[in-house]
Amino acid sequence: MWAALAVVYVVWGSTYLFILLAERTLPVFVMSSLRFLIAGGLLYVWAIRRGDREGDRPGWRQWAAASLVGGALFLVGNAGVAWAEKRVDTGIASLIIAAVPLWMALFDRAACGQRLTRTAVVGLGLGFGGVALLAWPTGPSHIDLGGGIVLLAAGAAWAAGSLYSRRAPLPRRQFVSAGMQMVTGGVMLAVVAAATGEVSDIHRPSTESILALVYLIVVGSWLAFTAYAWLLRTTRTSLVSTYAYVNPVVAVFLGWAVENESISARTLVAGLVVLAAVALIVTPPKGERATDPAPVPARGR
Repeated sequence: MWAALAVVYVVWGSTYLFILLAERTLPVFVMSSLRFLIAGGLLYVWAIRRGDREGDRPGWRQWAAASLVGGALFLVGNAGVAWAEKRVDTGIASLIIAAVPLWMALFDRAACGQRLTRTAVVGLGLGFGGVALLAWPTGPSHIDLGGGIVLLAAGAAWAAGSLYSRRAPLPRRQFVSAGMQMVTGGVMLAVVAAATGEVSDIHRPSTESILALVYLIVVGSWLAFTAYAWLLRTTRTSLVSTYAYVNPVVAVFLGWAVENESISARTLVAGLVVLAAVALIVTPPKGERATDPAPVPARGR
């Protein structure tokens, strides 16, 4: 469990930078589609021949569920981040996406009637206040409003898709399930790429973009996403959600070290507020053991 968490902590923090590098010479939706079609297709072909092939055979019901999850996580969530990174620094993007546990807590309450503790309520108010400060459209360190809105929508979609997947009729074999989700998301992204005319905008990509895409496929998708999908099914939501306040630390550092992205005082304060709020949200209620599985919402990831 801790090895899987460590992978999600570090790798997903680094993907913000590699998405930026990949889309420098590859259109956003084309790049995202290639990433998930290749990663998901190869993973599915490898995994479908292993495990319980008779009792866990994917049918239309499983493919429909995978399409809902893949659309939320990859079409809206991941591609939304990639699109926004054309307008917003990678460190800022990671801090706004850090609000995913806040969305999860809200959706748990609205859809499942999950009671919020006082600490969670304080965390929600604090967290969204920090996001508002981060995205405030005035001042020398303001961010692009359109990019900020898309990042908020991407975070909300990722939270909804993640919650839905815990109860969705997906295959029990984690690699098969992950492959199906990536394939369906990649197909939807390909449709969007064709509809927006991105396919005709493809020129010769740089070596940097190709290597970044390979990293996103092998490390970001095969390794980190399968670890994430496994964690969602086997441990508490609150523990899995802790990646949201480790990823920004990695992303902000890499953005500063590699891309010379500035870190303003407002960004620093707002980021600390968001991360403190996430810590409040994901802290288990008093008396809940760290090994207890999280309550499964009535429909989510």
